[in-house]
Amino acid sequence: MTKPVTVALQAENESSESGIATLTEVNGKVQVSVMLTGAPAAVTQPAHIHVGICPGVGEVKYPLTSVSAGKSETTIETTLASLKAALPLAINIHKSTSEPATYVSCGELSF
Repeated sequence: MTKPVTVALQAENESSESGIATLTEVNGKVQVSVMLTGAPAAVTQPAHIHVGICPGVGEVKYPLTSVSAGKSETTIETTLASLKAALPLAINIHKSTSEPATYVSCGELSF
């Protein structure tokens, strides 16, 4: 079994939202689990794996399930080896669906 990858999500834009994302390979797919502290309870926050590094990430590589009450679970159609080969990549959390241009948390994938 491939060792899970943990990504530290750092607060951005004075949000006070930080946490971790854990990427675990299961049956040739990657499960992405996001846990944020300081996230607003009643706000849906879009999340993605982007090309690039924090804070200036580029295009979306993989959309993730939006963060709700500080949590998100997504299974993406790729492997950890494929993610490693595609570096640099970063997980980015957006403030809300109405303010997607404001980033509140970001972390770079590292293997």
